[in-house]
Amino acid sequence: QVQLVESGGGLVQVGGSLRLSCAASGIIFSINNMAWYRQPPGKERELVASVASGGTTTYADFVQGRFTISRDNAKNTVYLQMSSLKPEDTSVYYCYTTAARRPNGPVNAFWGQGTQVTVSS
Repeated sequence: QVQLVESGGGLVQVGGSLRLSCAASGIIFSINNMAWYRQPPGKERELVASVASGGTTTYADFVQGRFTISRDNAKNTVYLQMSSLKPEDTSVYYCYTTAARRPNGPVNAFWGQGTQVTVSS
């Protein structure tokens, strides 16, 4: 099994910043995409940003240049630097990755437990 442990969530005021971290552990041969999703109250889970193993990044339109995703392959860790936070960014943020546990093995998807981000006005 692959475990994803998120940290860095919390309460922040409008316009503030937070940095989320997600570390993958367990039996891992290779990690492909790493991403952050969020699920606002009463809404479906949505992609925030993703970063491929080679470093290519993708962002949701609502990020609008405010967030930066990055990864440290040596540490199997993905980060999400969030700035200029808005009340509508309030959500549970989930880490996501696809990984193989052995050479030529299947690639499976894994989710973290989620970390709450609350932006107060």
